[in-house]
Amino acid sequence: MSGFLGAGKTSLLWEAAQRLTADGNRVGLITNDQAPELVDTAFLGRGGGRVAEVSGSCFCCNFPGLLDAMARLRDVANADVLIAEPVGSCTDLSATIIQPLKDQLRGELILSPLSVMADAWRLADILEGGNGGLHPSAAYILAKQLEEADIIVISKADLLNAEEVKALDAKIRVAFPDADIFVLSTKTGVGLSEWLLAVTTRNEAGRRIIEVNYDTYAEGEAVLGWLNATIDLSGEPTEWRGFASDLLAACGRQFDAVGAAVGHVKLLLNSGAEFIAGNLTGPADTASIRGRAVTSSKSRLIFNARVEMPPEILEQDFRNILATTCGNRLQVKPLAWRCLRPGRPQPTHRYTHPVAVLHINQN
Repeated sequence: MSGFLGAGKTSLLWEAAQRLTADGNRVGLITNDQAPELVDTAFLGRGGGRVAEVSGSCFCCNFPGLLDAMARLRDVANADVLIAEPVGSCTDLSATIIQPLKDQLRGELILSPLSVMADAWRLADILEGGNGGLHPSAAYILAKQLEEADIIVISKADLLNAEEVKALDAKIRVAFPDADIFVLSTKTGVGLSEWLLAVTTRNEAGRRIIEVNYDTYAEGEAVLGWLNATIDLSGEPTEWRGFASDLLAACGRQFDAVGAAVGHVKLLLNSGAEFIAGNLTGPADTASIRGRAVTSSKSRLIFNARVEMPPEILEQDFRNILATTCGNRLQVKPLAWRCLRPGRPQPTHRYTHPVAVLHINQN
C-alpha cells in the first residue's frame, strides 16, 4: 500500500486490518521508515494485530529486512494476510519490491495489485500541472507513484462533493488509463469494501516498470527534514487531547509562517490505556485529532515529522514548540531522538521487466 506522505495510508491499513480480521483472517502489518520510533507502528499495534517495523532504510534499499519482517509475521503471528506500507517518499516499487517478491517467493506468496493512495486535494493540483504544495522534485515522486500503480486510491473523498469526485475520477482515468481507480474515505467507509474485494481476489501485481530519474528522486527525498522522537512528559495533571491539539496547531502555525510544505506530522500520546493520535498533512487547517480526552500527570509522546526544511531547523523549531506547549507545568525527558535528511536511494534489486506469475485460483 504505497502513496505519498499524508495520503492516509496508515488509517487505511487500520481499517483494512479490522475488516480482514473480522472476516477470520490473521493479519500482519509491516511499517517502514528511515528511522525507528514510528507513530505508525505504535498506533497500528493498538489495533490488536501483529506489527513488524523495517527501519533505517526503505523496503527497496533493505529488501532482506522486508523478507525478515514477512517471515516473522508468518512464523510468530501465523499471519495469512500481510499488508506492507513503504516509506511515503518512495517510488519505483514495482521494479525494486514487487518483481523481486514475485521472482524469489514463487509458490509461497500471492501478491495483490500495487495500490497507491493519493490525497484528493493534492492529486487534483498535480493533475492540473501543479505541484500539490510540494517541492517540484517531491511532486515528481508522487507522480511516479501514480504512474506505476496497479490501483490508484483517491483518499479523503469526504472532503469533496459529488461533482468534484466525479470530475477528479474522470481526469485521473485519462492521465493514468492503465490503472484501476477507487474513490474512498476511511472516515465514512465509502469505497472500502470495493477496494478490499479487489486486493484480496486479484494477483496481477506490478504490471509495469516505470522509468525513474534517480537524481530527481533523491532530491525529492532530500528536501524533507525527518524527525522521529519519543518523549516522556510528566508533571501537573494535564488534559492530553487538548495538549496534543495545542502542540499540533503550534507546529502548523510555525511551518506555515516560514512557508515549509508539510509531508506529514504525526503524534501519538499514550496515557495508561488511553491514547490520542494527531495528524497534520498540509497547512495548519489540515490538523486532526482522534481519541478521548483524558487527564493524568504523565504521558509518552511519539512524534514524527516530514517537513520541507533542513533537519537542523526542523529539530530546533520542534524543541521550541514543545518547550512552549509544556511551559513550566511539564517536564520533558527524551527517550529517543533522530533528525536526518534521507540519503540517495540504493535499491537491493531493480528488475527491468515484469516477472510473469501463474494465475492462482484462491478459492
